[in-house]
Amino acid sequence: MNEVKEATKLSELTSHQRKSGLAAWLGWFFDGLDLHLYTLVATVFVAELLVAPENDPSVARYGSVIQAAFLLGWALGGAFFGVIGDRLGRSRALVLTILTYALFTGLSFFAHTWWQLMIFRFLAALGIGGEWAVGASLLSETWPKKWRPWIAAVLQCAVNFGIIAAILSVELLRLVPGYEPRWVFLIGVLPAFVTLWIRKEVPETEEWRSAQGRRAAPPFSDLFAPGSRGTTLLASALCAISLTGHWSFMFWQQAFIRTHPEVPAEPSAQAAITAKALFCVIAASVLGNFASGWAARRFGYAKALCGFFSAYFVLMALTFARPWGLDVTLALYAAVGFCQGVFGLFTMALPPLFPTLLRTTGAGFSYNIGRVFAAAGTVFFGIFAKPSDFSAVLLYASFLFFPAALLALRLPGDPES
Repeated sequence: MNEVKEATKLSELTSHQRKSGLAAWLGWFFDGLDLHLYTLVATVFVAELLVAPENDPSVARYGSVIQAAFLLGWALGGAFFGVIGDRLGRSRALVLTILTYALFTGLSFFAHTWWQLMIFRFLAALGIGGEWAVGASLLSETWPKKWRPWIAAVLQCAVNFGIIAAILSVELLRLVPGYEPRWVFLIGVLPAFVTLWIRKEVPETEEWRSAQGRRAAPPFSDLFAPGSRGTTLLASALCAISLTGHWSFMFWQQAFIRTHPEVPAEPSAQAAITAKALFCVIAASVLGNFASGWAARRFGYAKALCGFFSAYFVLMALTFARPWGLDVTLALYAAVGFCQGVFGLFTMALPPLFPTLLRTTGAGFSYNIGRVFAAAGTVFFGIFAKPSDFSAVLLYASFLFFPAALLALRLPGDPES
């Protein structure tokens, strides 16, 4: 593997490193934006499409099916665009992924049935899942090794800032006379304009060019060849279990907070508290991103992942094991959000586990296969969720982080930190 220049300060970074970092950061930012536009209006918009009251059980059921389709698309997108990134290059593939999620998020505005919305969300997710795989490989091949835990934290913050931007955008749209929930999806078109700059200014990585010149990209099946099979299966299992628990929390915590005894029944009050709750989670996760980066530098990726997953399990279980006052619940939400910084570590931990021409494919598949299981988990919990009490569903989901913590310790050869 070709070594990049080991810069010790920002002024020593090359133009290529800066541009690749900015391109990936913008991709992550708009990932977060497009990702959570739906979760912020899911209950209201799905109820509108079904012509049913928001507390109708069918709203939760179809809402979870739509979210499951999104997570499934995310998984398939990671695998599909992973292959594209290894064959066409990181920069070209990055452009394609961003255009995909921008286009289909915008088209969600035109949905008039729940299944139309499901299709648009599925297609948008292809791009979001692909962007993670491509962007992670782009940075692992351009940035100095010692900086990687920190750049992973900065990238994860981009997702957080994108989610905060989604929250603020929705809140501003609510102030517009005649506001309709479907309007929020038009905001998702904005990332398309970023691709014009990426295509012009961000070159392919030298490592990819060099590897491509020596041999053709290996087939997808090489992920399960004797030399790679163990790594692929272990990384996939780790991501599948942890992401199922994570997305169960991220989707159902909104429904849980709406039914809290201290939250008024008025739709405007519920919308305000759900936005506040999500803000608590995301703001705390920004701190968690850098805490996990520090832990990775200090203890290595495997131990850092194990520690944060263990904390996620304990704090999420505590949050939903018994009733709490609203203020305490929001504080616990923030504590859980802090633990979510762990997912930024996958950005730099997974790509180096695979050969250069299998890197985007391997990282994308391993990380995003978790979306398939998270999709199934979301639907499973949606079937058994009681509209009046979502705490049991979230409590059971918290236990998934215990085996995730154990699997993290088995990651082969801790990547350079």
